[in-house]
Amino acid sequence: MSNAKFSLPEPLNEPIKAYRPGSAERDELQSVLDKMSGEQIEIPLIIGGKEIKTGQTAKSVMPHKHSHVLATYHKAGPAEVEMAVKASQKALQEWSHLPWWERASIFKKAGALLAGPWRAILNAATMLNQSKNVFQAEIDSACELIDFWNFNVKYMEQIYEQQPLSPPGQWNRIEQRALEGFIFAVTPFNFTSIAGNLPTAPAVMGNTVLWKPASSAVFSAYYLMKLLEEAGLPAGVINFIPGSGKDVGPNVLSHPQLAGVHFTGSTAVFQSMWKTIGTNISSYKTYPRIVGETGGKDFVFAHNSSDLDELNTALIRGAYEYQGQKCSAVSRAYIPKSIWPALQKKLTDTIQTITIGDVRDFGNFFNAVIDRAAYESIRSYIEYARNAVDAEIITGGIAEDSEGYFIEPTIILTSNPHFKTMEEEIFGPVLTIYIYADQDYEKTLHLCDETSPYALTGAVFAKDRQAISLASAILQHAAGNFYINDKPTGAVVGQQPFGGSRASGTNDKAGSMINLLRWVSPRTIKESFVPPRDYRYPFMKT
Repeated sequence: MSNAKFSLPEPLNEPIKAYRPGSAERDELQSVLDKMSGEQIEIPLIIGGKEIKTGQTAKSVMPHKHSHVLATYHKAGPAEVEMAVKASQKALQEWSHLPWWERASIFKKAGALLAGPWRAILNAATMLNQSKNVFQAEIDSACELIDFWNFNVKYMEQIYEQQPLSPPGQWNRIEQRALEGFIFAVTPFNFTSIAGNLPTAPAVMGNTVLWKPASSAVFSAYYLMKLLEEAGLPAGVINFIPGSGKDVGPNVLSHPQLAGVHFTGSTAVFQSMWKTIGTNISSYKTYPRIVGETGGKDFVFAHNSSDLDELNTALIRGAYEYQGQKCSAVSRAYIPKSIWPALQKKLTDTIQTITIGDVRDFGNFFNAVIDRAAYESIRSYIEYARNAVDAEIITGGIAEDSEGYFIEPTIILTSNPHFKTMEEEIFGPVLTIYIYADQDYEKTLHLCDETSPYALTGAVFAKDRQAISLASAILQHAAGNFYINDKPTGAVVGQQPFGGSRASGTNDKAGSMINLLRWVSPRTIKESFVPPRDYRYPFMKT
């Protein structure tokens, strides 16, 4: 082992490429989009570095053209889960004892590959399989994931450097051990960066992982797995096991070697997983770490001193980028009566300019929702509002699924601050607005805080500093990521560590040292250089 004291370079956030007409990155990406669109691939499980084909298969399709099949993927079952557990435990001893800088090198290389030759591949896969426009793919599957890998390894180094005091005659130290067992990473469809971070953050700290990607995003997840293999990730460190939740989840969660869960998804699924772990708590070798981010009912709260152009842009981008399918997307807004008429015109006029369609047409701001289940769920909320006496649809509200799962950007105006779409997570392009009397600013802030069970993101818009200060105080626990005069989406690694509390999760802040600390178990070591040779203390002398 080297006796050098290594230090990683300070990480920098990955610059966002613009993809302007005629640019090299645009030409390259369009070429990869054409190639991927013109082929169908077969996606195996990857367990212990080996490709496994179970014969139980499903399809990966384009949400904006759901008849177009991108891939057939194989699904894991109980036998493959057990195989993955064994592979993870076989890899654990060597991986967890590999010098930290060797592990760091692998993820630094993964980041460099993604910044270079793999950038167009991951962006194209995300665009086609998850119906993201080029900008949404770039900030997600390229920039944010590159940041996760570069920042996480630096956080690892900083964690190891934190050491206790040592008085004369002794040397105290702490080592951060990987957890005993395996980590179960369950990743969502909406962010390829989360799909990449949830299995790799524990792996950075020396753990081995079973990774179940969302069934609607297996295509991009597979390319992530192949990128990690090219970066030199050893066999068995991360085991790729796509499959249905009912066939994978129970077998993993009841396994005695389960050491942790890293999850992003629905509140109901997370609570069910937690209950299962609680039921099995006496059977585990170690108490499992449970880390989850589970969605939100995110708000924008406007004061009458708000700049209307800034507020309009924040609502449009916050509610409708990636069709509102972000945990952080604006889903409810509180607008003072005095500015509503002017804001309403700006909003409706702006929405009329939004173009909707295929991701391969770079002129489209807006694309399809992920699948039929999401389409039907979102549409049911719109129909509920359409038939309600205390709400009206003021723009949008049209859904069309003949070619792709398209739902127009929709605004619901309600006179009921507890209307269904003000309280429940929709996960689609639906914004509900409640108009309050200007003199009720403080009262309505309390209403905002008490309305939703979630507490993920939120924003206040105002030029009046006292209004901002009051909102910040009253909404202290309403959002784990709070924004002042900015939309509540687009958290950047190293700048705004992401996560919320209440029904939004455990708030372990992806993109920070806090998250990585969940994947280690510290051992304190005390070494005495001149140990005592007599049990008697001075006070015992007569």
